[in-house]
Amino acid sequence: MPKIALIGAGSVVFTKNLLVDILSFPELAGSHIALMDIDADRLATAERVAHRVAELLGARPKVSSHSDRLPALEGADFVVVTIQVGGYQPSTVIDFQVPKRHGLRQTIGDTVGIGGIMRGLRTIPVLLGIARDMERLCPDALLLNYTNPMAMLCWALSRATPIRAVGLCHSVQGTAGSLASDIGVPIGEIDYLCAGINHLAFYLRFERDGEDLYPLIQRVVEEGRVPDWNRVRYEMLTRLGYFVTESSEHFAEYCPHFIRRDRPDLIGRFRIPLDEYPRRCEAQIADWEALRRRLEGDAPLEVERSQEYGSLIIHSVVTGEPRTINGNVENRGLISNLPEGCCVEVPCRVDGDGVHPQPVGALPPQLAGVIMTNVNVQSLAVEAALTGKREHVYHAAMLDPHTASELTLDEIWATVDDLLEAHGEMIPLGRAWEARR
Repeated sequence: MPKIALIGAGSVVFTKNLLVDILSFPELAGSHIALMDIDADRLATAERVAHRVAELLGARPKVSSHSDRLPALEGADFVVVTIQVGGYQPSTVIDFQVPKRHGLRQTIGDTVGIGGIMRGLRTIPVLLGIARDMERLCPDALLLNYTNPMAMLCWALSRATPIRAVGLCHSVQGTAGSLASDIGVPIGEIDYLCAGINHLAFYLRFERDGEDLYPLIQRVVEEGRVPDWNRVRYEMLTRLGYFVTESSEHFAEYCPHFIRRDRPDLIGRFRIPLDEYPRRCEAQIADWEALRRRLEGDAPLEVERSQEYGSLIIHSVVTGEPRTINGNVENRGLISNLPEGCCVEVPCRVDGDGVHPQPVGALPPQLAGVIMTNVNVQSLAVEAALTGKREHVYHAAMLDPHTASELTLDEIWATVDDLLEAHGEMIPLGRAWEARR
């Protein structure tokens, strides 16, 4: 039975779903589940939930609990990372409040824009520390990263460590299900090809039995059936000819066309919920105690499989059963009109030998162009994190499409200065990241 380390297991709802997925497989029902989190209360809840899930599924895993990641990692076959460095307080609050004082508005701000850059700068050193520990304690393990900013983190991993890693997100399969609902076609009947970068991947093919379903998607626009919460993505469909994976509120931050200081009317027109991520975080924090009681107590606990890829990858590697998932990996000849070495999201074949990214070729040029505006930002943020050069933080921010649509260069420089000062030791620029190991 494999040892599966969950680093950041205090994300209890996600941990519960992942454990349901893993322990539902008979071949994995006796796995060693090593839970690790720095929050003792959340870790204790995660451990109790793990035992409840196992009981409900009739599984008999070994469950261990750790406040130190080293014993959790030792001898692991798989390492699942779901950390949030700095948490909501103070780090995410800083990422939103400081830019807002300078006139920069955000919706999600965790993978792109100034908020995403700052999250990357404080998370990359910690993630690389985990990878360095894996090099010593479980060098053959596969790292499954669920932490954002996905592309920056996976890019940094590929540059700085030989550890095998794949980044996982649910935006591809989640959006496919949403589109299937919009056009009235069961998702199980749809075959698609999706590629790009995380949160900015596009469905290059969306078919049923060889029939192109894009005309049905276009008809949603023509018939005025676009959901209010999805206006941004459908608008970009009409401009680019392809549908993007990320939610409308988040995708509005990936381009300069929707959140603009000179066009406040666009916020209402496209139903863009500003400060959406802090609102979600505050709701989760407010509901945490009730959620903890429900998860730990006698209330019914759902044990239905989720749409996440993590357990499928683990099962395929352990059993050899082949599957195809969409993963975030290093671009080595996978998408020919994106830079070599950047992080791309492409179909990946998974079997007993691991994860095998599949070449896609060239994207339609308009899609590659949109994607490159974000790859440039990711590249400079990763460079800043790995070299400690402060100037690249400014460069990343100035090239960010959304940031540039709202702030002048002077304002961008001032915003970065204030953010770095507010984050302090959480962002170790100017010092080698090895010191954070």
